Amino acid sequence: MEEVTDPAAVSEARIRRAQLDRNVAWFRTHATEVYEKNRGKFICVAGEQVFADETSEEARALAAAAHPGDEGSFVLYIPKEKMARVYADQR
Repeated sequence: MEEVTDPAAVSEARIRRAQLDRNVAWFRTHATEVYEKNRGKFICVAGEQVFADETSEEARALAAAAHPGDEGSFVLYIPKEKMARVYADQR
């Protein structure tokens, strides 16, 4: 791990983080609709839009083509079947 102090690098990181935060906020408000429409697919959220495909690479490529400047995109797999999920602390 290294500490980054270069002002330009810090500024770029803040911009990427702001883009990610916007995309996550958009996803949270549209999650129900996104899940219903995209079961069994990978989605990439970029530019506050969803891009879905059979592979994560294709979903990311669609998003990058539409929003080449968005470095705050993220990819998720939407399970084909709706089911309860249990998350446990592994401590």
